[in-house]
Amino acid sequence: MTAIVKRLFAVAVAICTTAPAHADGAAAPPPLTAFVHVNVVTMDDPQVLRDRTVLVKDGTIAAIGAALPVPAGAAVVDGGGSAYLSPGLADMHTHSTTKRDMAVYLANGVTTVLNMGDATPEFVGQVRPAIERGRLPGPRVVVAWRVDGSQRYGNVMVTSADEARALVRLAQTNGYAFIKVYNDLSKEAFDAFIDEGRLRHVPVVGHGVTSVGILKQLAAGQVLVAHTEEFLYTGFTQPPAAYPNQAPAVAEIPAMVRTVRATGVYVTADLNTYATIARQWGKPDVLTDMLAAPSTRYVSPDRRLDWRGEDYVRRHGSLDARLAFLGRFTKALADGGVPLVVGTDAPSIPGIAPGFSMHDDLDRLVAAGLTRRQALTAATRTPGEFVSKYVPGAQPAGVLRVGYRADMILSTGNPLDDLATLRKPLGVMAAGRWHARPELDALLDTVAKQYESVCGNTAH
Repeated sequence: MTAIVKRLFAVAVAICTTAPAHADGAAAPPPLTAFVHVNVVTMDDPQVLRDRTVLVKDGTIAAIGAALPVPAGAAVVDGGGSAYLSPGLADMHTHSTTKRDMAVYLANGVTTVLNMGDATPEFVGQVRPAIERGRLPGPRVVVAWRVDGSQRYGNVMVTSADEARALVRLAQTNGYAFIKVYNDLSKEAFDAFIDEGRLRHVPVVGHGVTSVGILKQLAAGQVLVAHTEEFLYTGFTQPPAAYPNQAPAVAEIPAMVRTVRATGVYVTADLNTYATIARQWGKPDVLTDMLAAPSTRYVSPDRRLDWRGEDYVRRHGSLDARLAFLGRFTKALADGGVPLVVGTDAPSIPGIAPGFSMHDDLDRLVAAGLTRRQALTAATRTPGEFVSKYVPGAQPAGVLRVGYRADMILSTGNPLDDLATLRKPLGVMAAGRWHARPELDALLDTVAKQYESVCGNTAH
């Protein structure tokens, strides 16, 4: 361990990372913190800002400059001139609903998550507020209410325009930021969700709706597509009777990119999710390997049991052609100026572990041809823009700028040179609360031990 890393660890241990509670039970505000001698990857400036001081007050970036005076009483984290400070990551498609999952996300540098379904009332009404108050470690949580026209996928069923309008009002009352539409919804219900959502500032996100079609959905005002593969089903021309062995024609991609760009919609770049499904498609042995992966220690035992019951391994054919197509499509979307956000679908897909899958998706995007800056933008700046634009009252995040929410990762290297440096951060700050590497390790260790205590080593 280098001297600078040792010093960072020593300072980190000394700083209280989870704010203590006041006598009345309310969490104390995050302390004033000064990061000194750090190289700042703002994701806003084209160049790294070398040897800067970053001051954080009340959960907000208060100042960024060279050799700024450090206020008395501030907790100091010294980067020694070699550490890098960059924005926290955002997973914009999760199905995690527990405080343990939130701790695992935080330990992986994820400071914002968008829950796209399965959020329980306890998670929305208790876990999320506890994180916001600093009583539990975790990222900022934004929630979408998932709806469909049938109960085929276990969603809340909506069968009429009146029901759709009423559900939007309920969503707003209960703190849901979005309505997530699913495949079997009727056109009448979809239109009502769009109209009422616009009126109530609860926009529509989600899947392609078969009765409408993804391009008509975007024209109507859907603001986020939950998966790039949604364009396969109701956007691109389908290969004749060959699913899943063939993909649409590559020649269709440029026109599709132009059409999507014109709508201003955000698209979830979830290549690793589709690649993970493709990897286990018709291959039971692959699922066995996934269950033995180190990251599976941090997936709840009931989720691991759910993974065993998924039927991907019993399917026939291959998704490889479609995976290759989606890689080219995602690269074209990025180059064409379509705003991409990273989402992983964790932990509903076998092999997709909360937090860890975030880094896997970044690697998959780079393998598809995106630059490291494009990939990191999809995990930081663009999600921040999306949340600020569509969630009323949300504090801006996703870049390191004065006035923005203090969500940051401290790493030993520049993530724009090597994204792997983000897999083992020196520390993570979420809403101004600093969590150093020793605490992040302790969070992970606690989660793994709690799961092991339930049913032993359930990874196998």
